[in-house]
Amino acid sequence: MSEDVLRVILADDHPAMRAGVAALLAGEPSIAIVGEASDGREAIELVERHAPDVALLDLRMPVLDGVAVTSRITAGPGTTRVLILTTYDTDADIERAVEAGAVGYLLKDTTREQLIDAVRSAARGETVLAPRVAQRLVARMRRPAQPALTPREIDVLNAVADGLSNAEIGDRLVIAEATVKTHLLRVFAKLDVTDRTRAVVVALDQGLLKRP
Repeated sequence: MSEDVLRVILADDHPAMRAGVAALLAGEPSIAIVGEASDGREAIELVERHAPDVALLDLRMPVLDGVAVTSRITAGPGTTRVLILTTYDTDADIERAVEAGAVGYLLKDTTREQLIDAVRSAARGETVLAPRVAQRLVARMRRPAQPALTPREIDVLNAVADGLSNAEIGDRLVIAEATVKTHLLRVFAKLDVTDRTRAVVVALDQGLLKRP
């Protein structure tokens, strides 16, 4: 194999998606897929075995997710660059991946040309972001910092996400219904929202709530 050919591994738990990505890269002489993994542990094993230039990872995978795999790869002695390719574009997902060391974050509606360019850029250590992802990051940076929610406020918001009424939340958390209302008003103010549904949506988007 020529030294000019970039060596790539793919990791995605959906065989059809792996096949689709492989098809997008097929025929590009400057890129060679040297391994495919169906979970995070397999991805790490492939990186250790092949020392690829780029690891193209899905964010949500069994055994180890994309963020955990990214952390392991970037903490290792090799020079493999991580490029995330996923359907998820929430602020929390993007930030976790970038903080773990990923040089790029693409969405699965990426075109063949964009994907090939992204792999080449990632191999050079350049930051690669899907336009929508870049917009979200810029918007988040411009957004005033929100006061952190307290553990009790998060408990209340989780109960709201479960569809409970104020009275039911009070029963679950063993607090007065009036106290539940007070917590919700504080949550609304901190998240800059005016209703329960929007509070849950914003909290999920910012990674404040962890849902199955």
